[in-house]
Amino acid sequence: MNTKIFLQAALAVAVAGTFTSCNDYLDKEPLSQITPENYFTKESHLESYANGRYTQILPSSGNWSYGTYGDDIDTDNMVSLNYNDIYIPGKWLTPMNDDTYRDHFRRINDVNYFFDMVMPKYEAKQIEGNENNIRHYIGEMYFMRAYAYFRALQDYGDFPIIKSCLSDNMEQLTEASRRYPCNEVARFILSDLDNAYEYMKGVNMATTRVNADLALLIKSRVALYEGTWLKNFAGTPFVPNGEGWPGATKEYNSGYQYPAGSLENEYKWFLQQAIDAADQIASKAQLVQNTGVVPQTEGSTIAALEAENPWLAMFGTLDLSGNPEVMLWRQYSRGLGVTHNIVVYAQKGNHACGTTRGLVDCFTMADGTPIYASSDYKGDLTLSDVRQGRDPRLFVLLKEPGQKNILVDDGVGTHGVAVEETPKILESNVENVYSTGYALRKGNYYGSSMAGNGDNYTACPVFRSVEALLNYIEAYYELNGTLDAKANDYWTKIRARHTGMSTDFMHTVNATDMTQEAKGDWGAYTAGQVIDPMRYNIRRERRCELIAESFRWMDLKRWRSFDQLISNRYHIEGFHIWNSPMTDWYDLKDLQATISSPERSEYLRPFEAKMNDAFNGLSWSMAHYLRPIPIYQMMLTAPDYTTASQSIIYQNPYWPVEPNMPADR
Repeated sequence: MNTKIFLQAALAVAVAGTFTSCNDYLDKEPLSQITPENYFTKESHLESYANGRYTQILPSSGNWSYGTYGDDIDTDNMVSLNYNDIYIPGKWLTPMNDDTYRDHFRRINDVNYFFDMVMPKYEAKQIEGNENNIRHYIGEMYFMRAYAYFRALQDYGDFPIIKSCLSDNMEQLTEASRRYPCNEVARFILSDLDNAYEYMKGVNMATTRVNADLALLIKSRVALYEGTWLKNFAGTPFVPNGEGWPGATKEYNSGYQYPAGSLENEYKWFLQQAIDAADQIASKAQLVQNTGVVPQTEGSTIAALEAENPWLAMFGTLDLSGNPEVMLWRQYSRGLGVTHNIVVYAQKGNHACGTTRGLVDCFTMADGTPIYASSDYKGDLTLSDVRQGRDPRLFVLLKEPGQKNILVDDGVGTHGVAVEETPKILESNVENVYSTGYALRKGNYYGSSMAGNGDNYTACPVFRSVEALLNYIEAYYELNGTLDAKANDYWTKIRARHTGMSTDFMHTVNATDMTQEAKGDWGAYTAGQVIDPMRYNIRRERRCELIAESFRWMDLKRWRSFDQLISNRYHIEGFHIWNSPMTDWYDLKDLQATISSPERSEYLRPFEAKMNDAFNGLSWSMAHYLRPIPIYQMMLTAPDYTTASQSIIYQNPYWPVEPNMPADR
């Protein structure tokens, strides 16, 4: 039956085709001789299969338009030339099919196949090799399944929990499609991370491989995500037993009870899990120093330039094995053809991923005073003014015309920019355009050898220990409404690692005016209401510390920080172009014909140069906090394979069960 074949692919749990997905990694023997019986019998087999999951499941550098540096795009942090339809109510429609949904199952299935094949052999002691290494690779796969499930949790919330590959049986496949409440999925993820920790602890692997400490870091991330999600969405259809929760319409979820006894106890349990896990990493974390220096000395060695600012170099160096803050990094190689474009785009306009005015204004002065409360703030009439006296993170990262991007002639590069030019806001080519006028140097490398197109091979810091400090601070405050001595110490350490930055974070809290912050920072809101200054500044510190590292979208979702857009449209803005000296950088007629009008704002508005759906600002629909379940998937799991509303799967809140339909609200 075609329906059966499709369901197998959609769930990615059928036996048929499963072994094919492993062929890339079964290179130790002739393929004609490979069977499940004689593979996964050696330590090297486990390592080889685990290797394939790194690029399949974990983040990587990619480009500024995607990957580690680009996933902050389409938020209040960074935007491209084109708006995302998610902010235009009525434009995002329920899909008939959706590769995103199926891809989640494919990733999970590939890990489950490993467990099905390996664990019986491991328990029977039929795998040759070093026992500790064998255990480590098993631990890696628990980590990979946890991370794959976390990706699915963020996209869909409630989700099926599948622990093994299933047989080619329609009834079994349909039954496996049942969705578990989101907190149960998160508990399953934490369980896998606990298993990962137990299997990997005591084994010292290179930081290019997953390790036990990393399991704790991600445990703190997942627990913080779920704890704040449950807290902030309490009473809504997005949490179990909330009013209108669609899970209650299915018999298998009716009468659901939280393991902790109540929603409040449940989110408190997750927040405590986040605190405990984060503390184990934060207590021993070593943070790399940001000297506040932007290296500009030509003729120095790369090593000397990197020594001028180790923190900045952390995002644009070849080898991170000796970096005490980086817990996992990905190595690239031109010789192996594994490369990226980060360096080239860091020397240009970040591949049209422009930094927003909202993000730039979020950074305080170096003394911790918000810009609106400081007499030392120079204003934003020039890029030089914007940077002066500011938080060292902004001073170092925000590019200014005339600064040198390439300081060492160590090769031939044809696509780099040796000296920072005036922002190219009149171009349409994503290779060169500065979509907001603001651009970051995060990811730059000082040598000309990296100025080639598509062949950059700097290392990618995938996970950093500073996240644990941030996770602890936030989780503790969300649980207790105050900070303890450890949280104070961790916050001080984060500030202290940026030379010249005041460590008195309470000065920032006390000087914060939430009416000012709410103008440009979506994180100033939860459920449409402006939050308190302490809670906000915890979020501000996270925003500034993790800039352009793929956290913003996740954070805004779990904070429930989009509701206010429903009634108050938001206008994305970039640098101060009109009625500023920067206007003189361009031909006036070209400006008038190309960018947004000064009548709309003196600041560049990338989506408002001409009439379009975002011309009057960005808005939101509540349904958009989660992706809709594909309609065909619901049809195939209905008794008659046709009526989606009778499916064993329920649709996400406010999404219809008909294809090509917008959200209800």
